[in-house]
Amino acid sequence: MSWRPQYRSSKFRNVYGKVASREHCFDGIPITKNVHDNHFCAVNARFLAIVTESAGGGSFLVIPLEQTGRIEPNYPKVCGHQGNVLDIKWNPFIENIIASCSEDTSVRIWEIPEGGLKRNMTEAVLELYGHSRRVGLVEWHPTTNNILFSAGYDYKVLIWNLDIGEPVKMIDCHTDVILCMSFNTDGSLLATTCKDKKLRVVEPRSGRVLQEASCKNHRVNRVVFLGSTKRLLTTGVSRWNTRQIALWDQEDLSMPLIEEEIDGLSGLLFPFYDADTHMLYLAGKGDGNIRYYEIGSEKPYLSYLMEFRSPAPQKGLGVMPKHGLDVSACEVFRFYKLITLKGLIEPISMIVPRRSETYQEDIYPMTPGTEPALTPDEWLSGVNRDPILMSLKEGYKKTSKIVFKAPVREKKSVVVNGIDLLENVPPRTENELLRMFFRQQDEIRRLKDELAQKDIRIRQLQLELKNLRNSPKNN
Repeated sequence: MSWRPQYRSSKFRNVYGKVASREHCFDGIPITKNVHDNHFCAVNARFLAIVTESAGGGSFLVIPLEQTGRIEPNYPKVCGHQGNVLDIKWNPFIENIIASCSEDTSVRIWEIPEGGLKRNMTEAVLELYGHSRRVGLVEWHPTTNNILFSAGYDYKVLIWNLDIGEPVKMIDCHTDVILCMSFNTDGSLLATTCKDKKLRVVEPRSGRVLQEASCKNHRVNRVVFLGSTKRLLTTGVSRWNTRQIALWDQEDLSMPLIEEEIDGLSGLLFPFYDADTHMLYLAGKGDGNIRYYEIGSEKPYLSYLMEFRSPAPQKGLGVMPKHGLDVSACEVFRFYKLITLKGLIEPISMIVPRRSETYQEDIYPMTPGTEPALTPDEWLSGVNRDPILMSLKEGYKKTSKIVFKAPVREKKSVVVNGIDLLENVPPRTENELLRMFFRQQDEIRRLKDELAQKDIRIRQLQLELKNLRNSPKNN
């Protein structure tokens, strides 16, 4: 019998990327030049938020999605942080609430007015202090309202209950900086990657590490739960410094199910997973292309589909939630690409080519909606519940009726697990001490220059006074 190649049918094999026209992009934005490995961009069905380059603290823009085109240089900003903003995330259930974290060790919650900002916003509705060093990551719980996770350079993950404005749990199992956090579908498990080259699956309420992998051949950078398949996907670097992805069974991290090398480039690979279509998107920081795959339940698990190519390199990518997509155009995913060199935010729609203009139920199954499944007290007491699903055919324009109410509280010590987080500061690392030393040296040089300038000015004034006294008029 003659050998025939195995043919694999897929409704997504012809998905293509469509870049928005220039008038539907966001232009003239001073995108931050910070080298922190985050997206610096967050998007929902109403607003686009971008971390910007600014002097004297951190700030970010919040732009209504319909306000495309060129953004004025004096456009109002959210600018209450004293240090650079490192991460921003929209609340999945309240569309005008956004969380930000910064080098000033704080996490802040902001309430954006209807129609966007009319003036600079400096007052957050809630300021959260519990980390002793800068905070690099924030993540909202996927099924519970007002539960926020933050990861700091003090190697701790704090769980905040925003109903009371306090940290209620602390995950203290990491020995180095946390690089990435990802939840499973119902939020009962948290996967983390860390600079100590370990991948962990943690039960967040107890802080107990359920599974741990020491990745020596595959140095992990990013991790994402693959929906309800009980699998994880990580991106990282192989021992030969090539970019690599690995697929893991969440209940056994002793060995990856598969490892696949991508290319020899050096930029970080960001993974994005769409649980509705079982599609995985890989976008490299500093690349212009986005590869996409289909995830299967049987070997080889990962099937390459196609690649979107662009000459403009991306600094980060925002992703539109499902209920914000254009279902009439068969759009299954939408990126917002940050192009730093042009100061441009470019929407990229991933489209399934279909001739019919009717609603395509096979590519739009029921999807997690804008209603929380649990209250903070229910989740903290140990209840797990799958997200409340919605149909994109009927309810994708429905707005949430939940309103955020900030708790009134006094500033005091922050005690979690019997430890005062603001008092119990870990010892500074060698890099932090070096940074402090160089900062102090710069400040000393600046003060010396100021003194020298003042000394020169005093001598000039003395000379002018002497000339004035010796002038003929005074004689």
